[in-house]
Amino acid sequence: MGPLIPIETITYGGHTLALILRASFREPGVHFVTPDESAQQVGYMHHPKGTVIEPHIHNEVERRITVTQEVLLIRRGRLRVDFYDFERTYLESRVLEEDDVILLWTGGHGFEALDELEMIEVKQGPYAGGHDKIRFGAKPEKIILSKEI
Repeated sequence: MGPLIPIETITYGGHTLALILRASFREPGVHFVTPDESAQQVGYMHHPKGTVIEPHIHNEVERRITVTQEVLLIRRGRLRVDFYDFERTYLESRVLEEDDVILLWTGGHGFEALDELEMIEVKQGPYAGGHDKIRFGAKPEKIILSKEI
């Protein structure tokens, strides 16, 4: 199988479930891979030595966020990500490797560490405790990997 797509959008039923930014993505400049209306913004930046990013401060802007989105950065190891629809039905899986980034946009998801794993997670807060998520314990009997590693 050929190389993995450097930016992959996983969709189901017209909904974006996730966006994967593979470690192989290496474009000069600034590239936000999420649309402006996304509740979580993910961008990639590649600047030559000496590039100056002007000091700045972010203005207070009231935002209404109704869904939690997570960003995972794989630092070491491999992670299988299983995708589920809104009815908690298993759809398919992907494998993330070192330096891959995923934005979990909507729908359901589960994980399995395929190696010893280190990752960083970023999501909106504040954490809502037991109201933050519904765990459904579904374990697919047959994993479907759309892309082989």
